[in-house]
Amino acid sequence: MKKTAAVITVSDRSHRGEREDVSGPAVAKALREAGFEITGSEIVPDEKEKIRVMLERYVERAALVVTTGGTGVAKRDVTPEATEQVCDRMIPGIPEFMRSEGLKKTAMSPLSRAVCGVRGSTLLLNLPGNPNGAVDSLQTVLPLLLHAMELLAGHTEHS
Repeated sequence: MKKTAAVITVSDRSHRGEREDVSGPAVAKALREAGFEITGSEIVPDEKEKIRVMLERYVERAALVVTTGGTGVAKRDVTPEATEQVCDRMIPGIPEFMRSEGLKKTAMSPLSRAVCGVRGSTLLLNLPGNPNGAVDSLQTVLPLLLHAMELLAGHTEHS
């Protein structure tokens, strides 16, 4: 299985250059440490169509596409809706597990609307915009992601 990943930061302020993107590089670093090759990283504004286009671009280039940001309840938080438009099938258990484990660190975890799904043989996952929350959430579900990626790559034999 090819461990390739793309990281998309969703942030109006970072896209405009008003704030440094800290979450995207933190997630990319965590993925590299887990043995992933990063095939791309982008910053897009909180606009559903731009997020969707970027997701569609990277599902052709990576086995895993993660976003960071835009998963809350604010009016411009539309990352989950854009992700759902791109996915063929959803995997609700992965973000449910992220929220459940996140409760151990913050009572705000249930406000995340993050989703996870599949398009073709690529796994897509929304992570929180907070750098610590993004990395913690990723590390929480990484074993599940790796197993799902194996299955998506056609490795379905049980030992």
